[in-house]
Amino acid sequence: MDHEKVNILLVDDQPAKLLAYEVILKELGDNLVVATSGREALEYLLKNEVAVILVDVCMPELDGFELAAMIREHPRFQKTAIIFISAIQVSDIDRLRGYEMGAVDYVPVPVIPEVLRAKVKVFTELYRKTRQLERFNAELEDRVRARTAELEQSTAQLVESEQRRSMALAAGRMGSWDWNWIDGDWMWDEGQYRIFGVDPESFDLTTASIERLLHPDDIEALRRTVAELDTGARSYEAEFRINRPDGELRWCVGSAAATVDRHGRIVRVSGVTIDITERKRAEERQNLLAREVDHRAKNALALAQSIVRLTRAEDVKAYANAVEGRISALARVHTVLSLSSWEGAELNTLLEQELAPYAVNGQIECAGPEMRLHPATAQTLALAVHELITNSGKYGALSTLTGSLSITWHVEDAILALTWQEAGGPLVHVPTKHGFGTRSLIASIETQLGGRALFDWQPEGLICRLQVPLQPKASVAELKAKQPNTAMSDSPLRQARA
Repeated sequence: MDHEKVNILLVDDQPAKLLAYEVILKELGDNLVVATSGREALEYLLKNEVAVILVDVCMPELDGFELAAMIREHPRFQKTAIIFISAIQVSDIDRLRGYEMGAVDYVPVPVIPEVLRAKVKVFTELYRKTRQLERFNAELEDRVRARTAELEQSTAQLVESEQRRSMALAAGRMGSWDWNWIDGDWMWDEGQYRIFGVDPESFDLTTASIERLLHPDDIEALRRTVAELDTGARSYEAEFRINRPDGELRWCVGSAAATVDRHGRIVRVSGVTIDITERKRAEERQNLLAREVDHRAKNALALAQSIVRLTRAEDVKAYANAVEGRISALARVHTVLSLSSWEGAELNTLLEQELAPYAVNGQIECAGPEMRLHPATAQTLALAVHELITNSGKYGALSTLTGSLSITWHVEDAILALTWQEAGGPLVHVPTKHGFGTRSLIASIETQLGGRALFDWQPEGLICRLQVPLQPKASVAELKAKQPNTAMSDSPLRQARA
């Protein structure tokens, strides 16, 4: 049968969001109808058939819940699929309220196009199959009256086959199943086997073997839900977890409906299973990222506050330049971390950002393996490199065109060893006092990261070695045990360049 276009009603008071939904759902090839208010949606429903209704939860006048309740009051739309879109964190109470109002699913914002498309496609296909089945049943009724009991039995089997087929969902993370309530036999499609991670050829499809794949904490709740079918309920929907044979935990949502005989007794239960693991992980990542952003923002503000409070200078201009440079260094590493969703920063990228203003004359050489730093390590190391490069540009090798800077690094026993070596600049004298930049460099490397900052003021140029633990268990004591040589300056009052 050719693709039968159905109506999909999009209800939202924001035109931009409606346009986005139209773009996402355009490739389904169905009729997309937009309504900017609940009242406009109701007016359209009174005159037209609709397969799926996509409703924003938060709208003026009539919100999504109120609109769903009014739609369900009309007999023609009691089984119409309603999907809520919510830009806020939906509580369990709100979710339950939505299901009571007739919602079949929730879609959180930001909307994932593939997920929204898959959900809408499921219910449009189900709507088409239901319409097709209704037409087919009407034809069968005429035939049944004119045929023998044998034909009646054959027709009943065909109707059951069509009912099962109508609930089969052609999507990668969906599966359908059928359970004979009387003799306990099960029937799974390929998608169901794939979700549970078992081989159709070898898996023993029994109630006991299926329960062994369910999460122990969810089995009893599912049993109670199924038992409710025997007390009058004819359908249910529930979330549950499965433990695949390979050890992977997956989240699923199951929907089922019971089929009864002419005496009202249950003879079969048919259902659909949807793998929602990625949605659960996305929600978890979103919550984790929100907490991480809050945590990082507080840390960045605290660091900026300490920079402003502790910076010293001879005049206001020098003070402003020093503060601006240090906060700019913090902003640059923040940008690098943001691009990786705060999972870490590449050391090469971090150095390129800080050295860029001084790398125009080919005076700087960097060599070392590619590696990713933890966010806290990257922030601290970026400020340390900023202090070193600023010092070199003012007083050291990079203050002249004849100077050169070599930066090398390697990793040994989970310790990043970075060597900063200057040459060819002005004659170096051992400083008699240390400024804020060097003091903060030492403090941050040793106190915050548990590392070491070693300075060797050679006449031909500064040599600075930074030893940074890449694992939380590394400590200053371990570092000193690994490198007992104290020929370099490593006392608490280590000399620093003014």
